[in-house]
Amino acid sequence: MRIDLNADLGEGSGNDAALLKRVTSANIACGFHAGDAQTMLSCVREALKNGVAVGAHPGFPDRQNFGRTAMQLPPETVYAQTLYQIGALAAIVRAEGGHLRHVKPHGMLYNQAATDAVLADAIARAIRDADASLLLVGLAGSELIRAGERVGLSTRQEVFADRRYQDDGTLVPRSQPGALIHDDEEALAQTLDMVQNGKVTSIHGLSVPVMAQTVCLHGDGDRALLFAGRLRDAFQARGVKVTAD
Repeated sequence: MRIDLNADLGEGSGNDAALLKRVTSANIACGFHAGDAQTMLSCVREALKNGVAVGAHPGFPDRQNFGRTAMQLPPETVYAQTLYQIGALAAIVRAEGGHLRHVKPHGMLYNQAATDAVLADAIARAIRDADASLLLVGLAGSELIRAGERVGLSTRQEVFADRRYQDDGTLVPRSQPGALIHDDEEALAQTLDMVQNGKVTSIHGLSVPVMAQTVCLHGDGDRALLFAGRLRDAFQARGVKVTAD
């Protein structure tokens, strides 16, 4: 059994360098919701130095609210914006002697695409047209995963250590009470259940099937580094290999 650990980086948390010693994949903000050219370059260099797979983390053009504002944009606008952000990071990765491995949408773009097939298709087409060898990372069982499969992309199904789930397998919106798990023991138990047993307990107590191929660790939490270490130790103790491959 194996699992990938990913973190969203280049967003100003201050934990990037330390997290890159503990995760196997990095999703680097591409300037729309957070980050800038210099931050992207710094993150790419640090990721490559640590042997971490580099991915683009495109979002809605919403720096004011960190990409968490719901937007109803034309699909071709989303296609162009996603292509633009992937291209910017890919150029930096190439210049540093590496290669871009994956794309994971950010925030509200990610959440809307989880249930909106038209939006998901626009994102998947942009990834394919940028580089058909890129992996599309999306919420396990979501429209985003299905869109990637429709256009011929390889996909990686993602679960969240510190987010609670609804009965349909989508995430509880951050605007609702109980969306985030603040207790490390609960987050650790949920993650192990998803990875080892292929299920998660919803906020209403239902057992929901999930496919866990990569686990997101939010790097902006106060205890992110400590939790990342505990999670890796737990996987090692259970014979689960942590790798981006």
